[in-house]
Amino acid sequence: MAFKIFVFASLLFTNLIALASDEISPEELERWFNSDSMEPPRYKESNEGGLVFLVKKPQEKLHHHHNALTIHPDSLVSGWISLEQCHVNIDKVQAAQILFKQDRIRDIQILDYKNIKKVWVEGPSVQMEDITEDASLCISAFTRSLIHNTDGSYTLRNGPYMRRFFDSYFPLHVTMDLDFSDTNLELVQHKPEQQAGYDITRKNNKLHIDTVFEGKLITEFQFRPITN
Repeated sequence: MAFKIFVFASLLFTNLIALASDEISPEELERWFNSDSMEPPRYKESNEGGLVFLVKKPQEKLHHHHNALTIHPDSLVSGWISLEQCHVNIDKVQAAQILFKQDRIRDIQILDYKNIKKVWVEGPSVQMEDITEDASLCISAFTRSLIHNTDGSYTLRNGPYMRRFFDSYFPLHVTMDLDFSDTNLELVQHKPEQQAGYDITRKNNKLHIDTVFEGKLITEFQFRPITN
């Protein structure tokens, strides 16, 4: 899934599959974002580089970013999966936008919003104006983010998730629900692994992730079809 959130004059919240501002120039990033490539630009810093999971959650209100992803049977051919995304406790700013990678997103709909004066869909983006205290926004869409590998396996990547202001990273609360129960896929590997501050709950073919962290987080899920 490739999208980015620009927040003007405040913190930058990002869930972009290939953002690595220390190693990739803005020009290179923008060229990739506007291209047809599914492969992100390469960068040196991995999940371990600067990523800190917080075992004790801060008492302050955190921006909470939740993704609900569903892989459907036809996703295995098309690569399109359904997405519901919510942002809670968005920073109080004059304007912000959620910008998706063109040609990898469709059917964006605004489900609900609060304490934002104006919200609208514009092309592959959701625009926001006059964001006040305790603002929230929920949207739905379809994103073409499931990659069918040459060996028959499938890969789903998300991130990096980050909350950044200039060169500093601030705590971000991310939760994710991944549902692949309607497919013949089995989950064979995921990164990061379960650890303190990164909680994973798995029930049948559904996965729930809950984490608070500082730095840049990338998640990756590897699947393979179950053969009879």
